[in-house]
Amino acid sequence: MMKVLFVCHGNICRSVMAEYIFKDMVAKKGLSSSFYIASCATSNEEIGNDIYPPAKRKLQAEGIPFSRHHARRITVDDYDSFDYILAMESYNLRNISYIIKSDPLGKIRLLMDFTSSPRDIADPWYTGNFDRTYDDLVEGLEAFLSSVLPS
Repeated sequence: MMKVLFVCHGNICRSVMAEYIFKDMVAKKGLSSSFYIASCATSNEEIGNDIYPPAKRKLQAEGIPFSRHHARRITVDDYDSFDYILAMESYNLRNISYIIKSDPLGKIRLLMDFTSSPRDIADPWYTGNFDRTYDDLVEGLEAFLSSVLPS
């Protein structure tokens, strides 16, 4: 089973959207049993909070199922537990490096590095553009899934 952890600043917008979009993608391909998928934050600001309401609305509009969420912060133990730790932006990578001191196995990457157009995924908490975030996430998640599935 491949274990994938999505990471953003607060774990109430981008990373949790990625978690549920990816769960939906793999379910539609009949691969749910092949993946363990979770999300977390680099900060303590939103610990225990549910998905941000506009993010929920976007998931609902796209027909992506989700459940009650409890934001959590990444831990050192997550490095040993997950095969991939995928950050939403460079700022998240920097913060992850404060918590997980080294990445000898190369598990920590930007999600969009799997695409043909590597970039950060803008934080919709600040931009208010949940459509753009959703589109970027789908692009990144599709590219990631293609890269990890056997050809």
